[in-house]
Parts: sequence; structure tokens; C-alpha cells
Amino acid sequence: MKLIISEKAIAGKKIAEIISGGRVTEKKVGTVPVFSFDESIVVPLKGHFVDVDYPSRYRKWYLSGVPEMVESDIEYKVSSPGIGAALKKYAKSAETCIIATDNDREGEAIGLEAVEILKEENPKIKITRARFSAITQKDLQKAFSDLGELDYNVAHSANARREIDLIWGAVLTRFVSIVSNRLGKDFLSVGRVQTPTLALVVDKEKEIRAFKPEKFWVVSALLNAKDMDFIAIHEEKKFTTKDAAKKVFEKKSDTATVTEAKRTERTIPRPTPFNTTAFLRAATALGMTASSAMSVAESLYMSGFISYPRTDTDIYAKNVDLNEIMKELAKSKSFGDAAKYALAGPMNPTAGKKDAKDHPPIHPVALAQKSALDERSWKVYELVCRHFIATLSVDGVMDTTKLKFNIAGEAYLSDGQVIKEPGWTQFYPYYKPKLTELPYLEKGDTAKVKDLNLKEDKTKPPGRYSQGSLIKKMEDLGLGTKATRAEIIKKLYDRGYLTGSKSVEPTEVSFVMIDSLEKYANEVTTSEMTSKLESEMDEIGMAQKKKEEVVKDSRDMLKKIVEALFANKDKISTDLKTALKGQSIVGKCNVCGGNLLIRTSRFGKRFIGCDGYPKCTNTYPLPPANRVVPTGKVCPECGTPIVKVFSAKRRVYEMCIKYECPTKADWGKKKESKDSDD
Repeated sequence: MKLIISEKAIAGKKIAEIISGGRVTEKKVGTVPVFSFDESIVVPLKGHFVDVDYPSRYRKWYLSGVPEMVESDIEYKVSSPGIGAALKKYAKSAETCIIATDNDREGEAIGLEAVEILKEENPKIKITRARFSAITQKDLQKAFSDLGELDYNVAHSANARREIDLIWGAVLTRFVSIVSNRLGKDFLSVGRVQTPTLALVVDKEKEIRAFKPEKFWVVSALLNAKDMDFIAIHEEKKFTTKDAAKKVFEKKSDTATVTEAKRTERTIPRPTPFNTTAFLRAATALGMTASSAMSVAESLYMSGFISYPRTDTDIYAKNVDLNEIMKELAKSKSFGDAAKYALAGPMNPTAGKKDAKDHPPIHPVALAQKSALDERSWKVYELVCRHFIATLSVDGVMDTTKLKFNIAGEAYLSDGQVIKEPGWTQFYPYYKPKLTELPYLEKGDTAKVKDLNLKEDKTKPPGRYSQGSLIKKMEDLGLGTKATRAEIIKKLYDRGYLTGSKSVEPTEVSFVMIDSLEKYANEVTTSEMTSKLESEMDEIGMAQKKKEEVVKDSRDMLKKIVEALFANKDKISTDLKTALKGQSIVGKCNVCGGNLLIRTSRFGKRFIGCDGYPKCTNTYPLPPANRVVPTGKVCPECGTPIVKVFSAKRRVYEMCIKYECPTKADWGKKKESKDSDD
């Protein structure tokens, strides 16, 4: 019997259907679906089904145990007994096993988890590896006819990351949470990658808050020529004093004379193929979160519609039949015209800068019907298809015009651009250039001055990160991997450190956390140490270092950090408690005048209570929630403070804390809106 191991059930079923030609029998072994055909059985996993964890003696959190956790052994424990049982059942009679998990670092480690269980039951079972970048008949036939070996070095590299992230996260999280007395649901999470990422957002927000706007003045003219109104700006662009701007503004004329006229054509270059980072930046620009976009892309991959979505490559490989894919897309009602347009051209693909030699750029591999996909899946699928078509279409051409005018002895400039030949842009709605049409004027021509305008403005602070630009920054700094960056950002949102949808903003507790760590253990908040460990983990995959060696290096780094933290334990505790108390104040107590604080009972339930306890026992209940954030506002009906609630059902709403208040009678159903975090 031949055993095939897939990463998830949806992929396992698709693989079985394609290999067998549709002759698949499905049954369950316990709760695990298995797919059989001929003499083969496909057993799907659920991603990692073996957890990496500390021994049970560390379940209780106590400060004295934190330093010994740095050196403690790590255990691998089966977290899905049903999968383990299914593997053992078939291992006994299987002669060979093909690992057909995702062809990346995590897929290799997941495959190894299965192999170790199979080998326990049947040491003689032969293990091979099928590697593919798309779940299609062509790719699977090639993969299963050209089987390789499991790459144990790559698997050990992935496991090194799991161990290192567990050790750093558990040790630092426990220290910070215990000394700040933030336990239970309100614990403060610290991580090897998530904390430097959070520091990027916090530092950006500090830069924004510290920004001091400066006034400037702009003088512009509303002109008309050949029945067309347009704007010309004084060549100074930004005057730093109002007097200087006013002197120019007071120079009037009814006529603007063209002193210079320049026209050029420039190419509108096609985009390069999608690697993971470029895909996530494009998807988040459409309003999706990075984690949501990646989840949808993975589902489309497992359903056989797009290629594997975790890739650093942005150059099409020669074995990808671009022409065949384009012909298939030409049958689509939604973007068939775009595909036909590309097919009519030279079909010369663009290329990026990196070929990682593992997976091709993200591209469609089969035609999907819009009616068969949900709204988010179609949005991602269409983005991938249109981007693929754009990379194989023809460049566009932009006409640019620069006009210079003399108005009462002062020089004014007007810039315009229009698309002359749309090329790929006509079928790519995500490209939205700013277009300005100008009349055709030559040197010496005149335009009518309809109005002059003097406008006061001020400089703007730097922009916040979007999820897409934050992922790009993480990539530039070596924080995380293509497989983990979206999840890191999601984790920061889920744990209440980040908020916002179009732009990423830190919550106030994030400042408390980062300020304290930057002060006493700055290495935890910067990218250098994390990036160094990432490089060492890559070296494991290339057989240049051993897993044990890299994990030990990380323990040595962490040990020094923990020593510094304990040396400043009392200061860190005071700083965190003081800052966190300030962040939890929701308003004044209407009984004694003290501060009302968001508190957590010994049973883990949040409530609002007075800091005058036990003398003042004034309390207010709160609904179950992921986060409760003070707003600084009071209810106009009853005068009690208003809080913002991020509910467990992904809703966000504001409510006053008095349960009997008419404005809150529906307990959060009013003013409800979709949570912007997902």
C-alpha cells in the first residue's frame, strides 16, 4: 500500500481526485477524513499537529522560574491525537509514503512530524517527497513521477524557529506580565519578531506626534485657454512667509503668456510578477488585512486555482507555460478581453530581481468561475489573474506636458499628464494615476487669468504604515519570513497592540511596552538580533549549521537580556504599573471622586471599579470583549464615562458604562460597526 500525506484536507482531497482521475472513496478514521483509490490512501494533516511546548512544570507563572526557562528542555507533543492514530493505523501496512505537504520550510517540518510517527510504527517504510507549486494535473503528474527526498535540514530549520520563538516569547512575556501584574487575559505579550515589529509602529507614531507643522503659503492662478480651465502654481511652490507670498499675489494681470512648453512621452511600465510581499501590498490596498489575504490565497492554492502563495521569486521560470495559462484565461467572461489583448501582443514577461529557485511567482493555474467563489476569494483571484495578464501585456504610454507662464513678471508652472496608449492599464483597475489634461499651447501663446488665489497651508506629518508597507519594512529589516509576517501583524492586532485598517496605529499600551523595553532591554525592540537569528536559521536549511547550535546561540542572547531585565526589575515594574494604571483610567467615580479603572477579577472577568477600593466599592460590569479602551468621553444621558469595546465577534462599538442607561439598553448593539482589524 502507498500512503500519501497532504498538509490539509482540502488539498488532500484535490490531490486524490487528480491523481486517481476522480475515482476516490472518502471515509473517516475517527474524525480524520481519508481518501483512497487503487492501492493508495491520502491522509491529510491539519498543518502542524505536533506542538512545541515547555514541560508541564512550567504551567504556573512565577517570576523565579523565568531564568531557568531560558535553558529548559523543550518538548514536542502530539496535539491532534486523531491524526496520530490515523497515521499509526496505516503505517503498519504501508510500504512507501509520499510526503505531499506544502513545498516550503513549514511544509518540510510538518512532513517530518508525520514521518517520525510512521517510523515508530514501521521503521522499514520508505519515505519520498513530492514537490509542486500548484495543485493541477500537470504539476502533480510531474511531482509524483519525479519524487525526491524529504529535506531534513530545512525541517530542522523550521523547528529551530519554533523552539526559538517559544523560548523568547514565553520568557519575555512572563517576565513583563508578572512584574506589571498583568496576568490572565490581560497578559502583556512579547515576541522575538512581534516586538521589533511593534517598535517600528510605535516609533513611527512618536515621530508623528513629535512633528511640529510649519505654515507655508501657495500662490496659484486659475487659467483658461481653448475653452479649458486649469491651474498654474507659482514656481516658488511654498512660500515660507506670508509677506513674500502676498507681494507675488498682489501682482495682477489679465493675461498669462507661455514662456516654455515641453512635451514628452514616457513609458508606463508593467508590474513585475507577484512575490508574497508584493501580493500582500496589493491586496491590503484593496482593503483586506494581510492575514486575511494570505488565508484566502492559501485556500485558492489548495483548491487548484492559483500557484503557491508563499514565494520570494518575482521571475517566471521557463517551465511555466505562460501561453497556455493565458489561453485558459481568455475563456473567462470577467477578464477574457484582457487575456486576448495580451495574447495578441509579444507576450514578453516582465521580471523582478530574485529567483529563489523554489516556487514561481504567484499566478493563476486554472480558470475559476465567479459564481463558485465567495466575494473575498474572487477579489483575490481576480487580482492575481489581472496582475498576471498585466505582466505579459504591453507597456502603456503617458503624455506629459510642462508649461511655464509669465503673469505680471512672475513665473507660474502647470504640469499635466494623460494616457496616450493605455496598454496593460486599460484592464488593470488597481492602477490609478493622477491625470491632468492641459490645453495644447506653444511658446508665445496666451491664456486668460480668471483668478489668483493665496492659500495658507501647513506641512504634514509623516504617514503611518499600512499593513502592506509594514510587511515591506519587515522584509527589508529581516524581520520574520514570507510565511510569518502577515500572521505577526494579525497577532499584534489580536492582542490589542495595533488598531486601524487603512493605516496601522499603536494602542496606548504599546507605548508602555516599547518604552520600557527600549529603556532596559533595547535588543528586544530592534531588528539586528532577530535578523541575525533568521540568517542562522537559513544556514541550518543549507546544512551549514546544526539546529542545536543555533538554538543555543539564541538562548545565550536571551540569557543576557534576562539578566539585564532582572537587574532593573523594580524599575521596570514601577514604570509599567504606573503607565498601565494611567492607560486604564476611564473617568472619575461619581461616588467618591476617585479614578474608575478597568480591572480584572480573580475569575478573569473585566469590570470597572474605583481605585478607592475598599473604601469605595463602586463598580460597573462590562460585556465579554477582546479589548476595552477608554475614550475620554462621557455619556450625555447619564454622565458616566464612555468606553470603546472590541467584541469577541469582531464588532466595535462605544457604550457608557452604566448598565441602566437608555443609550446602552441593547448592550453594544447600537453604533455597531465591522471591526477594522479583519
